Amino acid sequence: MQVQVNIDRSVQGGEKLTEFATSELETSLARFDGWVTRVEVHFTEETAAKGEDLRCAIEARPSGAQPVVVSHHASTAGEACVMAVKKLHKALDTRYSKAHDHKGADSIRHQDVGEPLDEVAEELTGEPLAK
Repeated sequence: MQVQVNIDRSVQGGEKLTEFATSELETSLARFDGWVTRVEVHFTEETAAKGEDLRCAIEARPSGAQPVVVSHHASTAGEACVMAVKKLHKALDTRYSKAHDHKGADSIRHQDVGEPLDEVAEELTGEPLAK
């Protein structure tokens, strides 16, 4: 999984923030390592009157599926990153489960049914099954 971190000039943190975001993503998204090919993280500071003006937007690109985009606003870049990663994990888990874990079990159409019904009926009754 390739991780690319983009930080706006007005956001404090630089290399430490890049390492932190990369570490958080690799830890949280380890389950999806073969499925998610690329993740882009964008840190921006939105000039607003409210205290939560740092934004972390994350775009994940699963192979063979549409990109998943999440974002979170917070007062610190670290908090915005952690919460955005949690949102991304939940969104990817939902999408991955729908694509791969069909109700948690294999379809009955793919299960081995054992002996053919004709043979079982003949053993029980001593006569072949009428057709």
